[in-house]
Amino acid sequence: MPPPEGITRLGPALWELPATIRPGMRVPVRIFATERLVHEMDDAVFQQAANVATLKGIVGASMVMPDAHWGYGFPIGGVAAMDPRSGVISPGGIGFDINCGMRLVTTDLTLAEVEPKLETLVDALYRRVPAGVGSQGFLKLSDDEFAEVLRQGARWCVARGYGTADDLAHTEEGGCLGGADPDAVSARATERGRNQIGTLGSGNHYLEIQVARPEHVVDPMLAARLGITRPNQVLVMFHCGSRGFGHQVATDYVQRFLQVMPGYGLAVIDRELACAPFRSPEGQRYFAAMQCAANMSFANRQVILHRIREVFSEVFGRSAEALGLRTVYDVAHNTAKLETHLFECERRELLVHRKGATRAFGPDMPGVPPDYRDIGQPVIIGGSLVGAPGGKESFFSSAHGSGRTMSRTKAKKQFHGRELQRALRARGIYVRTASYSGLAEEAGPAYKDIDAVAEATELAGLSRRVARLTPIGNVKG
Repeated sequence: MPPPEGITRLGPALWELPATIRPGMRVPVRIFATERLVHEMDDAVFQQAANVATLKGIVGASMVMPDAHWGYGFPIGGVAAMDPRSGVISPGGIGFDINCGMRLVTTDLTLAEVEPKLETLVDALYRRVPAGVGSQGFLKLSDDEFAEVLRQGARWCVARGYGTADDLAHTEEGGCLGGADPDAVSARATERGRNQIGTLGSGNHYLEIQVARPEHVVDPMLAARLGITRPNQVLVMFHCGSRGFGHQVATDYVQRFLQVMPGYGLAVIDRELACAPFRSPEGQRYFAAMQCAANMSFANRQVILHRIREVFSEVFGRSAEALGLRTVYDVAHNTAKLETHLFECERRELLVHRKGATRAFGPDMPGVPPDYRDIGQPVIIGGSLVGAPGGKESFFSSAHGSGRTMSRTKAKKQFHGRELQRALRARGIYVRTASYSGLAEEAGPAYKDIDAVAEATELAGLSRRVARLTPIGNVKG
């Protein structure tokens, strides 16, 4: 489809819609994408990004990542930084699956070693890591124990033997956001999330065995720094979030914000942008609850890694350590975080909403693991990228995936899960799924070209390409 009227190209992968295209816009819309990807974006992306530009306290621009598509309130792939003194916090700018994120794990195995045992491995992972709607994990926690998880995140897991200090060192924020307050969480949210730690869930969540083929390693030096050191090395990547717990937290506070907005003199162009002043009691309470959900998600991914290590050890008859199962990085999307950025020539604290977008801190920035400090934080987009200094233009944010081009409903009409499973097996990819309907929804043609998205992030200076990883086995929700 043609790009929206009034759009101006500012660079190879940067476009702008002026703050005059919609009444009430406080800042322009900036789109980080190639011409091809701009043409592939639906009109709702630009409309929603313009709506975001009307929110109180927004600074710089309402930003759109290369993988953007229509979402709830914000486009998925939307970034907005707010002045925390005068601005708002909006659940629609964070998402219902709070801290949906990605973890990439190396192994010392090669394709030749894994391929003969691939089906055994995937079947065992499918049994050990529950997937699908309503799935529950092996941890059965009391309300008090779950509250400790919400406070401590992945640290709770490591303290109980479900991971290592090295895992925490290679997880964003050390696997725990400070300021989480379980008292800000409803009983219904606790009920939904208490038994879901260690589970994938449904939708676009997956656990994938991948191969770093030599021809797909773009930067061998950077790849080696991330632990990709041998031809056809096998890695594991998984994508999941805070499950029903995060969804309930977001639902609770959207409803609460709609109630209190009139008292703060706030009106939004779209109810899905329900918000509250960040410094208000309601805004702070949501922020504390959101951090609880983010910590639950960090814990969820940590326990999933523990189960992955168990399975690999059993299948290959060696310890996880001997097999080299090491966390490259765990990166979040769907968060709002207080960060200090250089903006308008001064260092300012900003509340950065990233909805379907990932942090991409560059070299020498605080928060980057010491062993990556000189190269920047890894960014995982169905492969591996590294944060780059140019990311300051987007408050150091980057794409998080390939982004949908087809609705789930349309995908289910066009593709059939069982046929898709057979076709993938014929291509050397063994898939186990909790739902054939869900598999159809996530068919490859329903998404943008991941290589095109990665190229756009590099052209825009948001991150740079390291390697594309090829799937050979998949556990799908």
